[in-house]
Amino acid sequence: MNFELSKEQELVQKTAREFAEKVLKPIAIENDEKSEFPIEAYKKMGEMGLIGLPYPKEYGGSGADYLSYVIAVEEISKVHASVGISYSVTTSLCAGGIINNASEEQKKKYLPDILSGKKFGSFGMTEPNAGSDASAAETTARKEGDYYILNGTKCFITNGPLSETFLAFAITDKSKGPKGVSAFIVEKGFPGFSIGKIEDKCGIKAAQVSELIFKDCKVPAENLVSEEGKGLKIALSTLDGGRIGVAAQGLGIAEGAFEIARKYMMERIQFGKPICKKQYLAFKMAELQLEIEEAKYMVYKAAIDKQEGRPYSIPAAKAKIACTDAAMHVTTEAVQMLGGNGYMKEYQVERMLRDAKITQIYEGTNEIQKLIISGQLFR
Repeated sequence: MNFELSKEQELVQKTAREFAEKVLKPIAIENDEKSEFPIEAYKKMGEMGLIGLPYPKEYGGSGADYLSYVIAVEEISKVHASVGISYSVTTSLCAGGIINNASEEQKKKYLPDILSGKKFGSFGMTEPNAGSDASAAETTARKEGDYYILNGTKCFITNGPLSETFLAFAITDKSKGPKGVSAFIVEKGFPGFSIGKIEDKCGIKAAQVSELIFKDCKVPAENLVSEEGKGLKIALSTLDGGRIGVAAQGLGIAEGAFEIARKYMMERIQFGKPICKKQYLAFKMAELQLEIEEAKYMVYKAAIDKQEGRPYSIPAAKAKIACTDAAMHVTTEAVQMLGGNGYMKEYQVERMLRDAKITQIYEGTNEIQKLIISGQLFR
């Protein structure tokens, strides 16, 4: 196995890191305080080719591999996790679901603007009564002539208020249970579609998260993705890729907090010497670095499995647990390492701690990931 990044991957890493440091880091605290998303910075990422990294150039992508994309999410999330998740949802979930399941006409119509950063994308699966149990969704779609009429509500939808393109799921045949779910591409301006409550969150406060309201929403029949009844399969396979993106976000958060703590410990003088000279604290940092490295190899492996066409559902689940648990552990310890300063916003790690928690929850809670992993152990 080769653990070295290719020159192309190193270039992506360098480009994303410099952009994050120069453009995103200076605005991260203000974006968090005001719950404002940096739209212009995101559009710049699109112009740089970051949004469409893992997809073919014929659809507006950059033609790079999936690991390059994971590295970019990681670097962005080191300083601005809200942008990291917005990026991941657009690329992994919305664009990923379209490119792997939509018709050629649908791909050519919707992907270029999404992958260029001109438009945000969302993934409309979660409902008030259907979180971990995706099959419990209640949103319906009935065929009327050349349209499907959608009725229902989606919740906790990342990019909801910003997006113009939504990959949404609805029941077309209740009698078939989970096999009666279908997928649709919904545009912001479709009659009967609106944005509901915009959420006020603990973390990732700059990311825009909302309800999607379908009230006799008219969706052209040509916007059905694949065929009726394939929706749940599309959703679950797409979420496998999305979990790799969330894992990369978690890894980035952990790395960002660790680096802040490392530098602080070298500069903070207590009892006549830097606190990094205290063996207990130094050993604690060594343990955290080990945890981060383990998580990194897990998510990089999942990314490589995906790009090489190998099964990646289980590697993605493992990476999601490893990286997001690391994010929560490292940020908690980083706040503690900085003492009182760690609780202050100017030192960034308290924001990273708040951002880290949701990574253990969305795109399949870590408990659901354990169900996925354990399910294949006893076949």
